[in-house]
Amino acid sequence: MTRKTLLILGTLLGILSYSCNSGNKNAAESTSKKDTTAAEVKKSDTVVLSQGNNKNGIGRFKDIQLTHPLDQAMIGMGEGIFNAKCIACHKLTAEKLVGPGWKGVTDRRKPEWIMNFITNTQVMLDKDLVAQAEMVTCVIRMPNQDLTDDQARQILEFMRKNDGKK
Repeated sequence: MTRKTLLILGTLLGILSYSCNSGNKNAAESTSKKDTTAAEVKKSDTVVLSQGNNKNGIGRFKDIQLTHPLDQAMIGMGEGIFNAKCIACHKLTAEKLVGPGWKGVTDRRKPEWIMNFITNTQVMLDKDLVAQAEMVTCVIRMPNQDLTDDQARQILEFMRKNDGKK
């Protein structure tokens, strides 16, 4: 690679790193505190955590009505959002990229938890034990994607299709 290419690549990586942590004033200090909490959470039984008092996560979604069969229009919109905003950090397989892979997420988490995480990301990462446990393996905090409730629902429908739901 040329020196110019390396400089451009380094600048882009720096911008990406900054944008992933923007809005988090004491990033090093708060990450250290969160990592300790998340490590303690990870040591405990994750099945118990996912069935704890707050299985819906933290946010306004308390009861999501799922479609049966899957809504193809929502899936198409959700796939477009995934390709525009999510694909840089998430794979559709179980493999971790920057964030966790999406395969099986609708089996592990309730629809309400997923919707609350998508729309209330920073609060969930700060206060939800299950979200904090994910931070043990995904050390970069997910940035707020500023999705509407409808867009979050479309992502959920796309996740359901990815998990083989009918």
